[in-house]
Amino acid sequence: MRESTSNEILYSDGFQTRRYISYIKLLAVCFLLFTFSCKARKQLIVKQVAVDSAVKPVDTKKNKLDAIRAGQIMFNSFSGKARSVLNIDGSSNDVTLNIRIKRDQKIWISITAIAGIEAARVLITPDSIMIINRLQSVYVKQPFSYINSVAGNQVNYKTIESLLVGNAMPELLNERADFKTSADSIILTGNLQELAYKLIIGPGMRVTQTNLNDQDAAQSLQVTNRTFMQAGARTIPSQIDITSLVKDKKIQVNLHYIKTDFDQPQEYPFSIPARYKEGN
Repeated sequence: MRESTSNEILYSDGFQTRRYISYIKLLAVCFLLFTFSCKARKQLIVKQVAVDSAVKPVDTKKNKLDAIRAGQIMFNSFSGKARSVLNIDGSSNDVTLNIRIKRDQKIWISITAIAGIEAARVLITPDSIMIINRLQSVYVKQPFSYINSVAGNQVNYKTIESLLVGNAMPELLNERADFKTSADSIILTGNLQELAYKLIIGPGMRVTQTNLNDQDAAQSLQVTNRTFMQAGARTIPSQIDITSLVKDKKIQVNLHYIKTDFDQPQEYPFSIPARYKEGN
C-alpha cells in the first residue's frame, strides 16, 4: 500500500502524525527504560491467598535466591502477539505488538495500528537499538548507550528481555537485598547505586511486581504482572502493565498476550529501505 494511503487511514481515525511519531519513539524507549505454540490460553489469576502454590518458607537468604532463580522462565526463543494500549500523558492509542526474542541476542518488535498497517519496527540488541518509522520513511540507529543516558547505567539488554517474559531482572537477585517473607510472597528491596528497587515474588515463585526508582533523576518504573497463562510447561504473565515516569512525562503501557510460543524456529527481518532517511 502506498504511504499516503496509510497516512490517510490514520488521519481518518484521529491520529496526528506528530503524535504518532512521538508514540513510536516513546514506546521503544518505554521498553528500554527499565524497559509457546498456542492460541489464547486459559488464564490463571494470581491469588493473593496462601494456597498450595504459595511461596514456601525457606531458611536462608541463599536458599530463597536459589528458589527464585529456579522459578525463572528458561528459553532459547520466544514469540508473542500482544494487544496493547499506550497512554502518553493522557493520550491513549491502541496497537498490536508482535514480539520475537532470541535469548541474549536480539528483541524484534513490529508495531501495527489501524487496518493492520505496520507503523514501526524495532530491533534491540545488547549493543544497539534501531527503529524504522514506516509512516514517515525515516529510521533511527543508536548504540545501546543512548538508553543508558536516559535510563541509567543499571539498565541493560537483559533488563528488557526479562520484563517482556515476566522474569526478574538478574541484578535484583543478589545477596545484598533485604528480604521480607509473608505467607504468599517474598519481597526484595535494595539499591543498585542510585537506583532503589522493590521486587515482589508471588505464588509459584512468579514475579508479580517490579519497582525501580531513581529519585535524583526523577525517574521511576513499575511493572505489574497481573494474570498468568499456561504456555506448554511454562507459566508466563498474560497481562503486563508498565507505568513509567520520567520527570514530567508519564507513559503507561498495558500488554495483553493473546498468542505465545517458545523455542520455535523464527525469523527477525529488519532491513532499512534505501529511500529512508536517518532521523533523530
